[in-house]
Amino acid sequence: MQTGSCLCGGVTYSYIKAVRGSVACHCVQCRKTSGHYVSAIRVLKDELTITNDESLQWFQSSPEAKRGFCNRCGSSLFWADATQPDRISVMSGTIDGATGVTTEKHIFVADKGDYYDIADDVPHFDQA
Repeated sequence: MQTGSCLCGGVTYSYIKAVRGSVACHCVQCRKTSGHYVSAIRVLKDELTITNDESLQWFQSSPEAKRGFCNRCGSSLFWADATQPDRISVMSGTIDGATGVTTEKHIFVADKGDYYDIADDVPHFDQA
């Protein structure tokens, strides 16, 4: 069992296991919500338990997706895709302690900011 939270503790969660490694997304929406790019694991929704949701808020960021964040400290926590209702992405930086996952790919690299370089050797994709 792995746990995680937002910065202030207003949202806490636990999950059983990740179904894929962390994916780094460089799209404009992820950059706007995080201030940089986002890296997220994916878990099965029925293996995710939100243990405290007192400050959890959802924002419909596109017709297909919504983003869960803390309305008190602003931490970006979740990304839910309506086309995959049995899965949810969890922002890797919100996981407590060692995650046990590695970055498996970068997506939307064509949209990345011009102020940084991607210097690792995992696959890079211009789109999803």
